[in-house]
Amino acid sequence: MRRLLCAKALRGFGDGFVSLLLPAYLLELGWTPFQVGLVATTTLLGSGLLTLAAGLLGQRLGHQRLLLAASTLMAATGVGVSSFSGFWPLMVVAFVGTLNPSGGDTSVFLPAEHALLAQSAEGKARTAAFARYSLVGSLSAAAGALAAAVPAFLSRHSGLPLLASLQGMFLLYAVLGIGVAILYRGLRTQSVVDANPQQPAGLGPSRRRVYTLAALFSLDALGGGFVVQSLLALWLFQRFGLSLEAAASIFFWTGVLTAFSYLVAARIADRIGLVRTMVYTHLPSSLCLIAMPFCTGLGCAIALLLVRSALSQMDVPTRSSYVMAIVTPAERSAAASVTSVPRSLAATASPVLAGYLLGLSSFGWPLVVGGALKIVYDLLLLAMFRRVHPPEEDQVSRCTVPSRKC
Repeated sequence: MRRLLCAKALRGFGDGFVSLLLPAYLLELGWTPFQVGLVATTTLLGSGLLTLAAGLLGQRLGHQRLLLAASTLMAATGVGVSSFSGFWPLMVVAFVGTLNPSGGDTSVFLPAEHALLAQSAEGKARTAAFARYSLVGSLSAAAGALAAAVPAFLSRHSGLPLLASLQGMFLLYAVLGIGVAILYRGLRTQSVVDANPQQPAGLGPSRRRVYTLAALFSLDALGGGFVVQSLLALWLFQRFGLSLEAAASIFFWTGVLTAFSYLVAARIADRIGLVRTMVYTHLPSSLCLIAMPFCTGLGCAIALLLVRSALSQMDVPTRSSYVMAIVTPAERSAAASVTSVPRSLAATASPVLAGYLLGLSSFGWPLVVGGALKIVYDLLLLAMFRRVHPPEEDQVSRCTVPSRKC
């Protein structure tokens, strides 16, 4: 598990600075907000298709092999972005590469890592394992967001052109991909290895539940696509004239708050269950998102952003644990893929629409639309799955009934 968490840390660090530097880099190239949104859309579309293939083939080909291929693609992505400046070459890199404009983990790595993680723990320990996994990723992403200030610092104090500094950071992203590949190569010597590779891939008895969850998660992702981190940064740049250094500092603290919220989420889930934890923490964060555009000052907007960051991602480890809990072990790789891919695909339309709206007005309409869609998702999830409990929650429920023996 240590190698898996270290690889997650390196990827999170890279995603942290890429999500902030990508819009700055494209604006430096002279691109419009609409084109920035189009790149984010293309990135999510390509990521979704690759993640679907990885999930469906993971059990058949082996998780380690897929992770090595993905890390190689990560290195090639960094080289490609730093090398090209034209619209269509960068669009191709965005589609086939591993760029992540969201700051979260929506990538080809996810199905294999989730399946390996689920093999290492069961019951409440599984939720805690996913919380640690998410904690490592968010803390690393926060550090990466802070590192996004490096290009502006170098440009101001060393005379290096800002564009060259930005390209250097994407080369660093490529180096991180190589480091991730080295870590994945050692997974064979760890306790987490591919189990039963001869098992048939795909979904079986849990198909209906997984497809329903995938549809609900897609609605959540559709809303989330309006407020991916790259576009949130773009809105702050436009609305308040925020500098890249200030944005790096702000998103560092949002990442820290998000990271520690994962540990709190695991404790809350032990008390009220996974589904209720997902919904009751997500609803107030969406209300904060809707309120942000109505702030007249930067301080108010940042305060709401920090509150949202402390709440909005508590559903990440609980959601992952819930999906792994209500399917059979043989279905876990496919379930992770089928529930994550529609999220990426549903989010593909949102960034380009958000970029278009930001091009028309700096008010922040994407935040209002995204928050409203997320609230609808929360209410539907609670209505449809509040009585579908993982085995360990069913056991707790039976133990609380005096007439029953546990």
